[in-house]
Amino acid sequence: MQRENWGDKMSMLVLTLIFIYNFLVVFQQQAGAVTVVKGSKCDYFQGSWVADKTYPLYNVSSCPFIEREFNCQNNGRPDQLYLHYRWQPHACNLQRFDGRDFLEKMRGKSIMFVGDSLSRNQWNSLVCLIHSAVPSAKYTTSLLGDVATLTFTEYGVKVMRDRNVFLVDLVREKIGNVLILDSVEQSSKLWNGIDVVVFNTWHWWNRRGPTQPWDYIRVGNKVYKDMDRLVAFGIALNTWANWMNTKFDPSKSKAFFQGISPSHYNGTEWGEPKAKTCKGQTQPILGPTYPGGMPPALGVLKKAIAKITRPITLLDITNLSLLRKDGHPSIYGLTGAQGMDCSHWCLAGVPDTWNQIFYNYL
Repeated sequence: MQRENWGDKMSMLVLTLIFIYNFLVVFQQQAGAVTVVKGSKCDYFQGSWVADKTYPLYNVSSCPFIEREFNCQNNGRPDQLYLHYRWQPHACNLQRFDGRDFLEKMRGKSIMFVGDSLSRNQWNSLVCLIHSAVPSAKYTTSLLGDVATLTFTEYGVKVMRDRNVFLVDLVREKIGNVLILDSVEQSSKLWNGIDVVVFNTWHWWNRRGPTQPWDYIRVGNKVYKDMDRLVAFGIALNTWANWMNTKFDPSKSKAFFQGISPSHYNGTEWGEPKAKTCKGQTQPILGPTYPGGMPPALGVLKKAIAKITRPITLLDITNLSLLRKDGHPSIYGLTGAQGMDCSHWCLAGVPDTWNQIFYNYL
């Protein structure tokens, strides 16, 4: 009789342990707690997209900062499946973005996104993520030159963006606008004293014709009418890397690089030769690897970052973003059907994951 009671108790204990384990697994998945699989190294950038009904992380209709060009639903995008995906690393779970916790961690500090419109895309995502967590928090906005600042006054947190599409200096001279590949003297003045800086450049390096903002390129004493854009990109990044090694103070600031945000204008790259753009794409590539491979600019960027001796974190978002051919505005951007946009990202959307990873690093 005693043996039977002991057996019953053991069975109940096992069932209880199984229940607790399953509960913790579900809770972990829902909360996004950071858990590393035993024997594996956590790499936030290696994983796949999974459907998740608890996403998106905010409703753009309640975000007062959302910019029209990223507000795809308001611009008439009819599908919503793209909103309900979560990035799942292979060896761990990402902690779910917590806007209130973010503000507490950053209390009294400043964050600056330095770069082009992809930096603005990430900035816009971050302020919407924060606002959704503390919708009643007071804030102020300001614009001084190319620097926009949104300050959450109760926390003393400044979320800033500096429009600087090349990182290196672009100056007006007698011969015209000159892109100086070996100087950040003017640009870097705005970066000093910022607690967290997220750099980015690439989107504008292949601009030509009326949208090209420079007339000449200068390196040292040599002036060029043009040069291989990938080579120019590399020289500029090496200039920025040298500034990081000589001027950046890691005891006062943290540095990140956004990585190369990809475009989707060629369906052959993802196995749909008939698709000339991202228009009509409603689902991501569900595997872990993009069929078309990585853009050459990523290799140039990684070589430059490898030369930096000061602490810096690469937000290596290229592969996870390449898998989201469905995440762009296409005809639901700023200029509608007249300006097919397969470069920027709908919000809510992919940049929220960039910021979720950013938050996990912070």
